[in-house]
Amino acid sequence: MVSDTPPPLSRRAARVAPFLAMDVLAAAARRERAGDHVVHMEVGQPSAPAPRAALAAAQAALATGRIPYTEALGIAPLRERIARHYADAYGLAVAPERVVVTTGSSAGFVLAFLSLFDAGGRVAIAAPGYPAYRSVLQALDLEPVDLRLRDADGFVPTPALVRAAHAEAALSGLLVMSPANPSGTMIDAAGLAALGETCRELGLRFISDEIYHGLTYGAPAATALAADDGAVIINSFSKYYCMTGWRIGWMVVPDALVRPVERLAQNLYISAPYLSQVAALAAFDAAEELEAVKADYARARALLLHELPGLGLGDVHPADGAFYLYADVARLTNDSIGFCRRMLDEAGVAATPGLDFDPAEGSHHLRFSFAGREAEAHEAVRRLRGWLR
Repeated sequence: MVSDTPPPLSRRAARVAPFLAMDVLAAAARRERAGDHVVHMEVGQPSAPAPRAALAAAQAALATGRIPYTEALGIAPLRERIARHYADAYGLAVAPERVVVTTGSSAGFVLAFLSLFDAGGRVAIAAPGYPAYRSVLQALDLEPVDLRLRDADGFVPTPALVRAAHAEAALSGLLVMSPANPSGTMIDAAGLAALGETCRELGLRFISDEIYHGLTYGAPAATALAADDGAVIINSFSKYYCMTGWRIGWMVVPDALVRPVERLAQNLYISAPYLSQVAALAAFDAAEELEAVKADYARARALLLHELPGLGLGDVHPADGAFYLYADVARLTNDSIGFCRRMLDEAGVAATPGLDFDPAEGSHHLRFSFAGREAEAHEAVRRLRGWLR
């Protein structure tokens, strides 16, 4: 007898929570299809297009008519240029052979987790933090371990937090992000060095997400590679280079990890898109254009930091980098999902509920992205002022 009940889904799929920022984006898109105008502050996506040089390089490659596979580790000119970037930006000598070109930073995390950890491994992550870390770890049968960030530490991970988590039950690794999502907080060079030393002492793998490097509003961001040559670095062309939909990123890995990561990449996705690799190579020559985009972010950031306190939204984490403000809105709500829904429906401003980034305490937080133009920040303030007063 044939059953009418379909087979169950995998337990892995059931573990993965929805990405609330993308749910808000979908709700905003529905309003726009109905004719409404929405101010988008929910997703970390630059409103600026890819650099002109990147577009021209992609168009030239497209004109040849052949868009092939590449080596799983990426085309040699791009790997060499990324290695040179570490010399130019950080004064570090990195062999191109250690560079892995990936399908966005998202693929980099999958490759890192699969190559470094066995099922059941416990990986420490910041809370609040980027929600996909938790979901990808759980999908791969790994256990995310929250490091509860504290105001006293500037809302950054510390060796004391890592040691305390490791004392409860042995960790396998530590994943940090600086500048951070959702807050923009940064770990300075001394802090990264201390975390690297702690990982070496405890025998933990150290992964550093540096996707927002280049987007700082004071001191430049430090790389964990300067503190620990054995760290796994993950970066992308999505944020500073304004190339989100191109799905192109990179890793810097220790020599011993190159071949294992290559084998995984060969089988999981063959190679990153050729067209995106060609465009990414050209994007390195667009510094003037990209710095102008960052200057627009800086103006939007200054405006929001000045205006949000008067709206009851001014209790934010230190926003030294990236393009986010993470606001404690406990005086307004303890239901960040419902608050964001009403803000979209009634004010036409889309923001992300803090529960996306912190299942424990995110019910009274919101994340505002200022990755759009300065004019959009002005419009958001105008709408919120009318809605909240």
